[in-house]
Amino acid sequence: MTERSVPFIGERFPEVTVQTTFGELSLPGAFQRRWFILFSHPGDFTPVCTTEFIAFEQLHPEFRKLNTELIGLSVEQVFSHIKWIEWIRQCFGVHITFPIIADGLGTLAKQLGMIHPTLGTRTVRSVYIVDPKGIIRLMLTYPETVGRNIYEILRAVQALQVVDANQAATPANWPNNEIIGNQLILPAARTVQEAAERMKMSQAGQLKCYDWWFCMKQG
Repeated sequence: MTERSVPFIGERFPEVTVQTTFGELSLPGAFQRRWFILFSHPGDFTPVCTTEFIAFEQLHPEFRKLNTELIGLSVEQVFSHIKWIEWIRQCFGVHITFPIIADGLGTLAKQLGMIHPTLGTRTVRSVYIVDPKGIIRLMLTYPETVGRNIYEILRAVQALQVVDANQAATPANWPNNEIIGNQLILPAARTVQEAAERMKMSQAGQLKCYDWWFCMKQG
């Protein structure tokens, strides 16, 4: 890590040891060979955060199908997290099965840019998606007043895994793009010769292209 307070996409997630509702964990090592999503929430016993945790838990089986684990974070203590998830289970019948970090001093939250410098000490709604090599692949930040779309976070993990497997890019709203559906976009041609070859393949029906810089394939 450099001296910047917030890591960038493509950098390794910082090596840290955290206290959680599942005991002490070391990140990113605790999720070795798996993807994980670290997400912060402003506070326990708050309505929007409660709906988010329920939504994350309801999609937890879908995340696990993608070899992806979840871990929450706020600046409260473990006992607060435990009481809150107990309350969620009693009121909504939902058992939270992923750990929650108790970052009481805000050490990790500050390191990851989860605390706004002028809006107090509560964490914003940040999301870090980290791959099995411990590399940060996606970062999202929502304000306190806007609950996250958990289906979009699930879609983002799916897209990242498809991109890795196919060495291609996903279009807007993948897999339901309005123009090309679930097809993937090939990387741009890097030479004049490669551009000409793509057009030749397109004309021969071997590759589908709108132009040499906009070619597609099935994932």
